[in-house]
Amino acid sequence: MDFEFTDDQVSLRDAVARWVEKGYGFEHRRATVRAGGFSAASWAALAELGLLGLALPEEHGGMAFGAVEAMVVMEELGRGMVLEPYAAVALVAAPMLVGSAAPSAPLWLAGVADGSALIVLAHQERAARYRLNHVQTTARQDSAGNWLISGSKSLVPAGEHAGAFIVPARVSGAADDESGIALFIVSKGAGVTVRGYPTQDGACAAEVAFDQAAGIEMFPAGPAFEVLQAAIDRALAAQAAEAVGLMNSLTAITVDYMNTRKQFNTPLSGFQALRHRIADVKMQLELARSMSYYASLKLGEPPAQRRRAISQAKVQIGNSARFVGQQCVQLHGGIGVTDEYVASHYFKRLTMLEMQYGDTLHHLGEVSAAMQDSAGVFA
Repeated sequence: MDFEFTDDQVSLRDAVARWVEKGYGFEHRRATVRAGGFSAASWAALAELGLLGLALPEEHGGMAFGAVEAMVVMEELGRGMVLEPYAAVALVAAPMLVGSAAPSAPLWLAGVADGSALIVLAHQERAARYRLNHVQTTARQDSAGNWLISGSKSLVPAGEHAGAFIVPARVSGAADDESGIALFIVSKGAGVTVRGYPTQDGACAAEVAFDQAAGIEMFPAGPAFEVLQAAIDRALAAQAAEAVGLMNSLTAITVDYMNTRKQFNTPLSGFQALRHRIADVKMQLELARSMSYYASLKLGEPPAQRRRAISQAKVQIGNSARFVGQQCVQLHGGIGVTDEYVASHYFKRLTMLEMQYGDTLHHLGEVSAAMQDSAGVFA
């Protein structure tokens, strides 16, 4: 199999890398954190590069690129620890609008592509424990046939800055019945309460409550759940690529530190035991990179194969991120956990990624459940 990137993919990677290097330095990032975790100027720059329409069809102002291009972009954004919710908007929420029944979908897609609109998926509920089918938010129709949404969602990325939310809501069945879940667009306004807060990695999220808020149906109960699953799988593949970029930069920073920091008049890189540790770090990085490629290439597979592959990638990414983050901090010593030093911020972002969209143990369970027939021996 050919794993070489095309000329277009290399050009895309280089363009994003140049923007990250020139427009998203560590001091700019720290200023964004102090401002609340979101920069309108950086969001406009992403739109100007055409990245917000990366995965959208050309008729909606997009570039019609695929999963590999998204992976290339996310890896470079990971290197720069970009705080803005690029994946949550451009790779997760916006593609959900394509083909939906909502009359306003084309307007939202055009707004996402040019950077004037921000719409995110609000799916996480307090009692769900990463289960997508556990939805207690409800949707009911009034006498005029309008949908009214009631419930609450947690950890909504950049919720304060979003103009609307894509909300899974239950129209029938018990709390875990996936066939009773439909998808709705809910715009900010009457019946919607947003409470924003900073996250540990410097970004921002929000708790969003709906009290008979007006909703527009995107996908009816039944087909909606597969659309939701596919969106979460895209999010996990994007996370995998971002984690590779984060680990790559953190490893490079650590190697540079070991080459310059001296102990007993000898650079740290001169101690064999420490060289072995950094070799193990690089092995974990390459394992993560290979599984990131695997996840992105499997996004086009049938749902069962796709979800198993994504969970396998998440397990490796989680293990690698934990190992690389902890080892690199320990190789730095005390400075590795100070807020003024860049390495600590890579560590915090890697820790956050391990917990999003299902932690390592959750996805290990998903892999195990998918292997019951063959135990993975002949699959």
